[in-house]
This record gives sequence, structure tokens and C-alpha cells, in this order.
Amino acid sequence: MDKRKIILSGLGVVLVVVAVFGAKLIIDSNVKKKPPVTKTVKSVFIDTVQNGTVPIVVPANGNITALHRLELYSEVQGIFRYSSKDFRPGQKYRKGQVLLSMDSEEYRASVQAAKSDLYNNITSIMPDLRLDYPDAFKKWENYLNNFDITRRVPALPETDTEQEQYFITGRGIISAYYNVKNLEERLAKYSIVAPYDGILTEALVNKGTLIRPGQKLGEYIDPSVYELEVSVPKKFSDLLEVGKNVELSNLEGNRTYEGNVSRINGKVNQETQSIRVFIRVENPELSEGMYLEAKLDARDEENAIEIPRELLVERSKVFIVQDSTLNLVEVDPVYFSDNTVVIKGLENGTRILSANVPGAYSGMLVKVEGGKDLL
Repeated sequence: MDKRKIILSGLGVVLVVVAVFGAKLIIDSNVKKKPPVTKTVKSVFIDTVQNGTVPIVVPANGNITALHRLELYSEVQGIFRYSSKDFRPGQKYRKGQVLLSMDSEEYRASVQAAKSDLYNNITSIMPDLRLDYPDAFKKWENYLNNFDITRRVPALPETDTEQEQYFITGRGIISAYYNVKNLEERLAKYSIVAPYDGILTEALVNKGTLIRPGQKLGEYIDPSVYELEVSVPKKFSDLLEVGKNVELSNLEGNRTYEGNVSRINGKVNQETQSIRVFIRVENPELSEGMYLEAKLDARDEENAIEIPRELLVERSKVFIVQDSTLNLVEVDPVYFSDNTVVIKGLENGTRILSANVPGAYSGMLVKVEGGKDLL
């Protein structure tokens, strides 16, 4: 019995020892060796910094409008009877030609009647003038002799004395004269004459139409001179000058025009902190409403370079290469455009990244592949 216990005890010890060694072998077989760390060196393109004078150009855009524009409205009522040419959009007129004329015969007759009354009033006082104011008689006689009822009434003779003035006024001559002048001014409003060579861009009435006071008749412009209104940041307002030349281009970019700053508004837009600048441009190829882009020369920035905006990190840092290592350095951005930024703070000869490197960080090992211009 004792022998049997000794054998079983021995077997148990052997099994425990085998189990321990087996478990250790299994654990050791599952341990993976760490692969050796390999350092990745990325290839980069660089450019050498050469500071210089960078012209800062402020872009702006808008639609041009005619500098001389006339919106046609009627101040009187009548039937549209006559125009020097066909009153339709696109029709050109010369200075002095009749754009539109309304039937004014009835009103013209009332004007002639008022002139006749004035003439009769002056005639009735001539005997009294001969007796009481002989010195004034001659000039009033000349006025009557030159009076033409078919023409605009001439100005009344100047009175020499207060007595003569009182006499003329008391007989109603002054009031009758200004009544005629008022009627003549209103009669002139039955016709609208072209104030300059131009083109009709809008026509809202046709011949035979009854026109009422306050009704819009059309629009007339001078197509030789246009104006472009643009908004410019306030910080450049002191750099803009009236008369400064501006380069303009069309939307496609295949046509350029020369303009100049004609006016600068003195008021700053509170919301955008910008000011309105007006650019005058003259070119026969331009048309009303055409879209143009302007490039305003604001100032020259000394000791600076221009780089793509994508190379700027955190709006004030760039990557440079020193001893095959990337370093992130601070710079001073002085002007942002749509695609580029003008920066200062880098010394001449500094090697700057000229193309983005994905996952770049300060201290990253790189290999210079070659040179590439920043812009």
C-alpha cells in the first residue's frame, strides 16, 4: 500500500512539472518580436528665399454703368406724336435730336394768348409813359417793336426809378410777364431733347400712346463713358488716389481695359469696413451692365516674398529645411489674396518648402528632391 502511494505521488509530481514546462513553451511561442524601427525620409521640393519688392494688388469686381444716364419721365399729359427716330431700345440719337414729343397744340394756344395779353397790357400804358415818364418811353417802345409772339418772350426792360417800377408793377405788367414765362417753361416739357449723343436702352411707350404726368418713358445713356463701382478694404484707402490708373479685365480674362480712379467715397461701410471706389473707363467695346474685374495697385511691400496660401501653417508659420530636417518658423503675413499671401521675416538664402508635404511636422527628416518655384 505504501509503495502504491509513493508511485501515485511521483506520477502527480511528474504531471505538474510537465504541465508547467508545457505552459511556458506555449507562452514563449506566442511572443512576437518587435520589428526594427525604420525611419521614413520623404522627398521634398524647396525654393531659396530672395526677398524683394512685392507689389500688393487689391482685386475687385462689379458691373459697369453709364456715367451719363437719363431716366425719361413725363411731367405733362399728352399723346406721343413725334420722335426724330424710331423710339425703340438700341436706337441712337445725336445731341439736340427730339427723343419724344407730345401733342401740345392746345397748351401752345394758351401760351400765345398769355403773350398777347402781355403785349396788350404794355401797349395800354404807352400813352401814360410818354406823358409821365418820357425818359422810359423809348426803351418800352423798342421792347414792343421787338416783341414776337411766335418766339419766347424777351426779358422786360430795366426800370430806372422807383416811381417807374411802381407804375409798371401797378399795371400788372410784371405778373403778366412771369405768368407767360411759367407757361413757356411748361410748354417746353412737351418735348424731350437728347442732351448728348447716346443710345436708348429702354422704351416703354409707342407713338399714339396717351402719356400721363409721372409716367416713365424710357432710359437714355451715353455709351462712350462708363463707371465701375468696387469695394476696397479700409486699410488701403489712404493708398488710393484719384486719377490712378487701374487695369480692368472681362470675366473670361481675354480682354483688358485701362481705367482710372475718378472718385473715392469718404464713408466707410460699418459692416464690411470697406469703402466704395469709382473707376472711370472709356472703350467702344464696353456695354452697359458688363462684368469687369479690377486690379488696384495699393502699395509696394519691401523686403518680402509672395507664396501660395496653402504653404502657410496656422496663418503665421511656414516650413523651412535645415540640415535635412523640417522646421516650423514664424513669419509676418502682411497681405492675403485669394490664392497667395505676402510674408516677411525670412532671411535671404533660407530654403523654404515650395510644395506641401502630407503629414509634415517639425523635426521630420526629409530629402531634397530638387528646386521648384514658389509661384
